[in-house]
Amino acid sequence: MTAGVDLNDIKRRMDGAINAFKSDIASLRTGRASANVLDPVVVEAYGSRVPLNQVANVTVPEPRMLGVSVWDKSMVNAVDRAIREANLGLNPIMDGQNLRIPLPELNEERRKSLVKVAHDYAEKAKVAIRHVRRDGMDSLKKAEKDGAISQDDSRSLSEKVQKITDETIVDVDRLLADKEKEIMQV
Repeated sequence: MTAGVDLNDIKRRMDGAINAFKSDIASLRTGRASANVLDPVVVEAYGSRVPLNQVANVTVPEPRMLGVSVWDKSMVNAVDRAIREANLGLNPIMDGQNLRIPLPELNEERRKSLVKVAHDYAEKAKVAIRHVRRDGMDSLKKAEKDGAISQDDSRSLSEKVQKITDETIVDVDRLLADKEKEIMQV
């Protein structure tokens, strides 16, 4: 930490934005089944809204099929409704206390819309990264104004903050390009 600016903290906060972005794009459906597809699903259970993974177990028994084992038999209909209403384009098939969810083939239009969603997630991550940079720069300006650091130190540290920002944004772009390639792969 240098007079009000902790480069490690800035890096940690930017890494947090990257991790949130990774989590967001992991939930995007590609051609293969992934249990992460159901991460955004929230179920109305016991008088409150809880994530699906707190009322059921999600498995991938086949490459194009998801399995959901609901723990409480009385919750099966609520889980089915939550998956249908999550706007994921999935239609569960009830099988007792389990739900089977076939993943339909992605058509070109759906692939393009998923790429747009991935770009939106990337932009959100970049905005979060820029907010962290702005906070760091504001701290530097305040420290310089208060006389805690010299103008040269301030300039040097601001260049380091900018370098960290640029590297982190390159990481977001690389992750986005990889996900885009994965989504468009037929």
